[in-house]
Amino acid sequence: MTLHIPFDNSYARLPGRFYTRQGPTPVKAPQTIAFNHALAETLGITGADDPTLAAQFAGNTVPEGAEPLAQLYAGHQFGQFNPQLGDGRALLLGEVIGTDGIRRDIQLKGSGPTPYSRMGDGRAWLGPVLREYVVSEAMHALGVPTTRALAAVRTGEEVIRERPLPGAVLTRVAQSHIRVGTFQVFAARRETDHLRTLFDYTADRHYPGVTDPLDLLEQVIKRQAALVAQWMSIGFIHGVMNTDNCTLSGETIDYGPCAFMDAYDPDTVFSSIDRYGRYGYAAQADIIAWNMAQLATALVPLMPDTDKAITDFTAAVHAMPDLLRGEWLARFGAKIGLSAPTPDDFALIGDLLSLMQAGGSDFTNTFRALAEGSARDQIADRQAYAEWESRWQRRLESEGDPQALMARVNPVLIPRNHRIEQMIEAAVAGDDAPFHRLNAALARPFDADPAQDDLRQPPKPDERVRATFCGT
Repeated sequence: MTLHIPFDNSYARLPGRFYTRQGPTPVKAPQTIAFNHALAETLGITGADDPTLAAQFAGNTVPEGAEPLAQLYAGHQFGQFNPQLGDGRALLLGEVIGTDGIRRDIQLKGSGPTPYSRMGDGRAWLGPVLREYVVSEAMHALGVPTTRALAAVRTGEEVIRERPLPGAVLTRVAQSHIRVGTFQVFAARRETDHLRTLFDYTADRHYPGVTDPLDLLEQVIKRQAALVAQWMSIGFIHGVMNTDNCTLSGETIDYGPCAFMDAYDPDTVFSSIDRYGRYGYAAQADIIAWNMAQLATALVPLMPDTDKAITDFTAAVHAMPDLLRGEWLARFGAKIGLSAPTPDDFALIGDLLSLMQAGGSDFTNTFRALAEGSARDQIADRQAYAEWESRWQRRLESEGDPQALMARVNPVLIPRNHRIEQMIEAAVAGDDAPFHRLNAALARPFDADPAQDDLRQPPKPDERVRATFCGT
């Protein structure tokens, strides 16, 4: 059966200032590593057995109905504003309206240079492609709003980084790729007409009924507060929360130097380029408010009264920390079995986290052990834990079924950094079995399967991953 993607490309109907139209650069010998059949079904894609599948998702052949383009945007990168970024190694093929009624982008990542490549080769090597495939699909299974992976394809070519490495292309799916930086580029250029067009398009696509920039800002703030609290509740560290990696849809995007904590430490930083911990685990709560302030600044030109806009937007951004604190309490309260936590529970949760930090307890395994009744084995100071446990049990007396709640929200499995690195090493050597095994296991992260017990284990000292890399 011929591959059919039911494209309906609304972004391509925006003014040409928003993007550059161009096709992908063909590769030497495309070979499919993985194709996400379940996601394809949701997207309404048929013909997944087409022998040209690899060629189409490598960019050698453009699917019928696609209108490939590289999107324009700007962004603050580690606090420094870059007035023009854009898709330097990605192309939006187009959009589909899925069987669930949701409009989504389909994008090739690693498909060759664009006018926004900034001297880069526009390619991706195999490691980051497989990392994003595994982690984004795991995040989806964990219930986190995220971009997703439709396909991963080897190119049959090498890319040069620190050394020659096998090339690959990822096909990424998102509710859109509109970023804070997309608004910033038109605000910085004082192109108010284009900024207004972008606002109208974004509101219509993601926030129907919103007609006012302040309302849009407040809605985006709500989604981002919920998203970052959810990241923190599973020990996820994004690693590169630049404004060009912050979506208006409220989805997690860009799995470059991301990582999951093993031992709990709020100061944990993995990204090799984050020298000062700007995007560390605990810092994410502050940075998302900073990013929302940049969105607010970009929206000001759309308001008729600048002074009033600044006052109103500032109030909205200043309200975000309390909003995020509430989301954090709800998430972490559930992790210890509280269906309706109150501010008084901050101390109970915080004391457990302090015990975990003091003893180097594994974040994921400790919270899962609460559900399994074996958390005392995860805490080094047994006496201190016994005292905490007594307080906790008293607090649970008013709860109906705390064990079931904890089992629903505390995963057994996460994409552990050392397992991802082992998977990448195997794939570079030509063995994709660890990739497929990891993907299959992480699709059911809350299920305790003895056959997957090795994937639950923290890294041994010689397996620890101390730094992660962007992979560009």
